[in-house]
Amino acid sequence: MAGPQTRLLTRGLRLEYVALGWNVVGVVVVAIAALTARSVALAGFGLDSLIEIFASVVVVWELTGAASDQRQRRALRLIGTAFFSLAAYITGQAAYVLVTQSHPRSSPLGIGWTAVTCAVMLGLAGGKAATGRALGNPVLQTEGRVTLIDAYLAGAVLVGLVLNAAVGWWWADPLAGAVIVFYGVREGRAAWAGP
Repeated sequence: MAGPQTRLLTRGLRLEYVALGWNVVGVVVVAIAALTARSVALAGFGLDSLIEIFASVVVVWELTGAASDQRQRRALRLIGTAFFSLAAYITGQAAYVLVTQSHPRSSPLGIGWTAVTCAVMLGLAGGKAATGRALGNPVLQTEGRVTLIDAYLAGAVLVGLVLNAAVGWWWADPLAGAVIVFYGVREGRAAWAGP
């Protein structure tokens, strides 16, 4: 019979595999929605999903290997670097949209997907955080925060999409992208700082 640590490790891996599967599907759904609507916020959210995939792969790599401080530090820095890249891309895209006043179209697909994703990511984030604490694993705990940020970002993008669709506030879309930049920089710095 498996011990408590083994059960926790198995739970952590399962949570990561669910997040991976959700985000792989999400990248495709969000890419279609972003291209159709010409939405910077949706494009940024799609990139965030790619980063979440990358972060989940890093956590699986860390959880299935020999535990070491060096391995954990490397995993956290990889996650942090991905967040900084996301922030830089979204900053450029949002600035372009605001300067050119490019108006995104409404996106029922984007609205539906971000609403469901917000709920799913909140559940996964809670599970990862609790499992990471129980394991004493800072990488899984950090990735739980990444997933929580993903839920918040889904909510922010959802608000921007709804405001654009309901009242024509086209600027709400790049503004939602700015929320992604803020959290991307914050989480990138936290990951680089380590546990």
